[in-house]
Amino acid sequence: MKEQDMLAERINNLCKEKRMTYCSLACASAVPIGTIMHIVDKSTANPGMLTIERLCEGFGITLNEFFDSPEFIS
Repeated sequence: MKEQDMLAERINNLCKEKRMTYCSLACASAVPIGTIMHIVDKSTANPGMLTIERLCEGFGITLNEFFDSPEFIS
């Protein structure tokens, strides 16, 4: 699975788990909704660690928790 696919899947799974919409995630993380949409639709090749870190803050999890998931374990 490509990195883009893994990121998109993890964000979608966390949104479902936390019962968040992309809009509520954007508000909670201060990441623009457009950026989130580009990550999820895989049109962004590399969103950058700062963006992922901010998304983690929006989800209320750590970077370790974000990456320690079945999506990233091969």
